[in-house]
Amino acid sequence: MSSSERKKSIELDEVIDLIGDFGLYQIVAVTLFIVAIILHSAVHNAFVFTALNLNYRCKIPECETSPPVYDAAFVAGAIPSNNLGPEKCETYLYNFSSLEEITCRPDEFDHSGTKKCNEFVYEMDAWSILQEFHLQCEKNEWKLTLVGTINGAGQLVGIFIGGLIADRFGRKFVLIWGMVLCAVFGLSRTLVTTYELFLVFEFLDAFFGSSTYICGFVLGVELVGPKKRVLTGILISSSYAVGEVVTALAAWVFKSWKPIIYALYGPSLFLIVYIWVIPESVRWLLSKGRTEEAKVILRRAAKFNDKELSESTLEKLTSSAPQHSDGNHDSLLLALKSRVLLPRLLTCAFCWMVCAFLFYGFTLNSVSLADGNPYLDFILTSLIEIPGYWCSNFMLDLFGRRNSLFASFLITGVACAVHVFIPIGSYAGGLTMFLIGKFGATLAFTNVYVHTSEMFPTRMRQTFMGICSTLGRIGSITAPQTPLLGRLWVHLPMVTFAVLAVAAAALSFLFPETANIKLPDTIEEAENLSRLPKSAPSEDQEKPSTA
Repeated sequence: MSSSERKKSIELDEVIDLIGDFGLYQIVAVTLFIVAIILHSAVHNAFVFTALNLNYRCKIPECETSPPVYDAAFVAGAIPSNNLGPEKCETYLYNFSSLEEITCRPDEFDHSGTKKCNEFVYEMDAWSILQEFHLQCEKNEWKLTLVGTINGAGQLVGIFIGGLIADRFGRKFVLIWGMVLCAVFGLSRTLVTTYELFLVFEFLDAFFGSSTYICGFVLGVELVGPKKRVLTGILISSSYAVGEVVTALAAWVFKSWKPIIYALYGPSLFLIVYIWVIPESVRWLLSKGRTEEAKVILRRAAKFNDKELSESTLEKLTSSAPQHSDGNHDSLLLALKSRVLLPRLLTCAFCWMVCAFLFYGFTLNSVSLADGNPYLDFILTSLIEIPGYWCSNFMLDLFGRRNSLFASFLITGVACAVHVFIPIGSYAGGLTMFLIGKFGATLAFTNVYVHTSEMFPTRMRQTFMGICSTLGRIGSITAPQTPLLGRLWVHLPMVTFAVLAVAAAALSFLFPETANIKLPDTIEEAENLSRLPKSAPSEDQEKPSTA
């Protein structure tokens, strides 16, 4: 395109400003995207309660009341105990057949030995796959945590493939069909009769639903004007936390894994109507040369917002040809050979893994806090994310990228370290430190996203972000296994969180400061970020979030 022709062209952001950067059309569309993301979050976290590891103990029929009581008076003398309460699958030896009268006093049990049991009394009136597939006792505990790991593996594969499909068929396509197929396979889990088949459908559920958050986020922030992107991004991020709350409320109401799945996955089937009511990404349509479809969306938006949009303006927009490579762009291989960029990439990947490990680790462990209500604790742990999203927006501008990332990790590390020294019986103190840790993890996840996006060359920025995001999923895959660490030592999960958070905080000082610095376009500029000229703070700096 010649210089004179470029002057006649117009950018999409300018057109959006003309039709209203956050008018009625955008409000309705973003609301619909938020509904989809709430449903995505709700089903994404459903496994926390469908595979819930409950507190239970051996049933001793001769001593039980009707209905049995978990913490009955005889339990202290009849069942061995540890820091977490009564042993789940062992009882002291007893032989009531030799007694004339059974009173279940401690002296009626032989404390010199124990025996296994196969009937149980549960502390909570809840039904998960623990009972459905007979996964009681320590030998099967790994099967419950494996559900979360399989879910993470499904996301890992699904995000990669979903990205390719979104580039080929559109963001709207992946958002709608990803959620619908996620619902189909999620609901299908209620029909399986074996644990192994349950895992297969858990993987497929996560696989199809994994890319829907990203697509909903992109559709939302691309539809509004530059000055409203941060607000839109925070609103969409906060809706993920709302979805987590919906998950816990459904579990609290139904307390049985099949009805929970029906309640959470069923509504996603109705997203099929989004085919007719939500717009495709105008940027994607223009990049694919589907200009007429892009024009239709922009005309509709202008009409909804009661704004004028001339056909000449649309022609200027659609006449802009995409810029093609001149064949001299830096290659990924050349970037990976850089003695500056390769260590930076590896450090970024580690920080992403730690962020995912901490974020999902706190979420999953919230249902097993000592003496707590798992549903309420999960809700509180989810809601603390919302101030985290909003605070990160101000931290990044006030304190810079590097200091904000360091502080975020340090908040989490200190909270986890203090948690170790709080007595197990102190529920309020333990919960407070737990919430502060989750707040810090939310800050860190949001901040590392922004910082990473500013440290690599423009032509390879998406690739490097994709590498970090993909490797970061290793953290979300391993996070479900942290409850098993508690079997070795009750404080080991929090100690692990603290050590990794402090390590990531220390490594974050290796990153260059990127606040208000011109984004690097080449490898050389990325290697010398600190020497690049500063740019004015941008109101349209998109600060994406976690989930």
